[in-house]
Amino acid sequence: MNVEWSAFLQQAGAVLTADRVSHFDRPESELRAALDGNLRCDLSHWGLIAAADSDNESFLQGQLTCDIRQVTLERSLIGAYCSPKGRALASFRLFRRGDDLYLELPRELLESTLARLRRYLLRAKATLTDVSDAQVGIGVAGPSAAARLTEILGQVPTAVNEVVQAGASESTNITLIRLPGSTPRFELHGAMREMQAVWEALGSEFVPVGAEPWRLLDILAGIPTVYPETVEAFVPQMLNLQLLAGISFQKGCYTGQEVVARTHYLGKLKRRMYLARVESPNPPQPGDPLFSPQTDVSQSAGRLVNAAKHPDGGYAVLAAALIECAEHGVLQLGDASGPALQLQPLPYGFEAAA
Repeated sequence: MNVEWSAFLQQAGAVLTADRVSHFDRPESELRAALDGNLRCDLSHWGLIAAADSDNESFLQGQLTCDIRQVTLERSLIGAYCSPKGRALASFRLFRRGDDLYLELPRELLESTLARLRRYLLRAKATLTDVSDAQVGIGVAGPSAAARLTEILGQVPTAVNEVVQAGASESTNITLIRLPGSTPRFELHGAMREMQAVWEALGSEFVPVGAEPWRLLDILAGIPTVYPETVEAFVPQMLNLQLLAGISFQKGCYTGQEVVARTHYLGKLKRRMYLARVESPNPPQPGDPLFSPQTDVSQSAGRLVNAAKHPDGGYAVLAAALIECAEHGVLQLGDASGPALQLQPLPYGFEAAA
């Protein structure tokens, strides 16, 4: 985390664990704010890779599942980076600032992902750099988020994945992204001083929170994240990326494209991602196995993608599971003695995206 930004947050009451904001000393009320209030969240738990120089777009086009040509100064996308076997090594949110492309992913995966991508640069005129501490990201969500950010920055994006380059003056350059969610939700990126000014201008109406409430909002929006525990566990369609504009089936070749395309065109998808609630004595973790009495005891019915504590009790989870078990049977966390998952409706349907 940027040292000055860390000091600023700690002065505002942030409690840090392993250089990440855990909470602002009120974890339960912070979690409740994700559902019922307005919040502001430090996003330092995400890492940021900048792709610069003249071949940055063409290089990433041959590596990631989404169509990089559609990532503009006005539009952000999510996508995945796959192994040659079509298994997701990482997932990203992609956006532009100036001529550079930015890939946002969990900090825990940044170093390994950056090293792997750099191996394939070869003669491409592109540079890949870890800029996680060079810029600051904050999240803002809640019923008053759009109105308050408009007061501060002059404008906000209105459609999901829309981007505006905003600022209160010509010298201010803040990238503002509209995120999916049942409540207005935004992600902002810029220089530390600019982010400090926005953070303070939001005021006491916006509860400062740690990473878990923001993770909960991602889960409730049905947005998947690949973590170290789930590297190569899923093909992108198991994460519903085709329903979130995270896969292009027209763009041409990229690493793992043959497997991803075959799964799509031959209709062989047997697992997809579901939203669920579960009561568990221990916090569920990404990669935790799922069991179903419909499968052989030696066969996994799926794995958790992500999990976060829910303010109404238990945990909200995203689970990539066998369709047959999820829709016509029972899914249990861990094993036959584990708690059952209670499926919840996702905010999007399962019809294939065009």
